[in-house]
Amino acid sequence: MKMQKEMRKFCPKCKTHTVQSVALYKKGKDRIVAEGARRHAEDKKGYGGQKFPELKRTAKTTKKMTLRYTCKTCQYKTMKEGLRIRKLEI
Repeated sequence: MKMQKEMRKFCPKCKTHTVQSVALYKKGKDRIVAEGARRHAEDKKGYGGQKFPELKRTAKTTKKMTLRYTCKTCQYKTMKEGLRIRKLEI
């Protein structure tokens, strides 16, 4: 699906409709020393194996794309869970 690079959208900081640039949100790198990651590694360690059953195959063929809007006037960023599509072209 093709999408425009800029669109007029409501900015909650400016409290008006402004021109905002659209980008695809990318997840940052996971921290290995995070509490949740350490706890999960502890659960997997030793006999007994996985705490929850490991997912053998995925049910869905697509993922929801998250869009990140950046206001051109104040640089305020808002995110919106977008459509469930295979490929997004901006």
